[in-house]
Amino acid sequence: MQITTAINKWIKHFSDNTVNIAPLITFRIVFGLMMFASTLRFILKGWINDFYVTPKYYFTYYGFDWVKPLEENSMYILFGILLLSSLFIAFGFFYRISIVLFFLVFTYIELIDKTNYLNHYYFISLMSFILIFLPLNRHFSIDVYFRICKEKTKVPSWTINFIKLQIAFVYIFAGISKLNYDWLIEAQPLINWLKHQSDFPIIGSLLLNDITAYLFSWGGAIFDLFIVFILISKRWRIYGYILVVIFHIMTSLMFPIGVFPLVMIGSTLIFFSENFHIKIISFISIFTLKLNDLKTENTYNLKSSFKPFYKLLFISFFILQLVLPLRYLLYPGKLFWTEQGYRFSWRVMLIEKAGYAQFYIHEPIKDRKMLVENRNYLTPQQEKMMATQPDMILQFAHHISKTFKDSIINERNGEIINLGKSPKVTADIKVSLFNKGSRSFIDNRINLTDEKRGFSNKSWILTYED
Repeated sequence: MQITTAINKWIKHFSDNTVNIAPLITFRIVFGLMMFASTLRFILKGWINDFYVTPKYYFTYYGFDWVKPLEENSMYILFGILLLSSLFIAFGFFYRISIVLFFLVFTYIELIDKTNYLNHYYFISLMSFILIFLPLNRHFSIDVYFRICKEKTKVPSWTINFIKLQIAFVYIFAGISKLNYDWLIEAQPLINWLKHQSDFPIIGSLLLNDITAYLFSWGGAIFDLFIVFILISKRWRIYGYILVVIFHIMTSLMFPIGVFPLVMIGSTLIFFSENFHIKIISFISIFTLKLNDLKTENTYNLKSSFKPFYKLLFISFFILQLVLPLRYLLYPGKLFWTEQGYRFSWRVMLIEKAGYAQFYIHEPIKDRKMLVENRNYLTPQQEKMMATQPDMILQFAHHISKTFKDSIINERNGEIINLGKSPKVTADIKVSLFNKGSRSFIDNRINLTDEKRGFSNKSWILTYED
């Protein structure tokens, strides 16, 4: 009975307590400005053209083959929409429309080509989905200023705690994923990567020592596993946040991982007390909108008829996030080799893998084969990513077969070869994991055209042997 009472008390504290809205407001501002900056960076680096205009073929996600890029000008318009909606989110202007639009456009762009998958893109899609249902515009916003919505200063605690929970998923699963032999016992891939950072200021010479790689590996695992618990502690929170800043700044300076460090530094501010956020908003209000009293009792409540829907939605949402990182357990073999169940599991900087892939199209009569030039169909980045990831290998093989369907080849000796309706495709692929030497990756006798895409085990991946 006491245990049940304690659980109910905790659930009430997590979801039903009334708290100040200030943390949601600063999160809205920080999130919107971060998305504006990262989108602008993407545009200025010319990546719209490189990733969504130049490619002749796109590696769509299974079940999302219907997602295709728009023509060039329309893709630029979509990124313009991301820029504008990001600013609108930050200022709380037509917030609900802006966050829905941002989520849909951002997620659509990310679904176009899995070549461009990054953990922080996945995080942004998930977080923007959560923000659709939260009242981030109910205070210190243009929506309130122009009375598009009523101002509220108090919110149910779940509106803040769901954001914290999403961040906790990222860190804790990133830590759990580091509890493996390669990371802890062999310090891979850091033992290889750090030796290329010898020109790093002050500590450059130390990075050449293997012991430094082991310290970084174990330190990274401990940080990810426990940082959330430090951040939720009032006593240790400030020290935890200093660790967050140091950890992510160093990671950003040493490794090319984009805006992920900035996103996590900004997002973890949500763990600070409401008084901290009230001070931030009060300071910003000196230069912007006049701030009303945040201490007034003006509570935001969902209509009772919607509460069951919200509970079911978010319970399902977080259960799915619990399951996805663990789905690799359903597949045989070494995860870093097969990469089955690797994506969407918060495995950050855990793998060093390089491959070289040659595909062959076969004629149906004598089974003679012809080498396919990958570069005629893929960009260098697509070819690099495809060569080590089985689902992309299979997808490209199917594309080759479809491309050569019913093709006629005229040989110099006058022979005419018809490749048929479903040309056989095989591949000879060599992959190096953690720079330990290349080895055969898949069975080069398998007709990849006959293999079906999906979530079932890919038995044609060869076993990794040390």
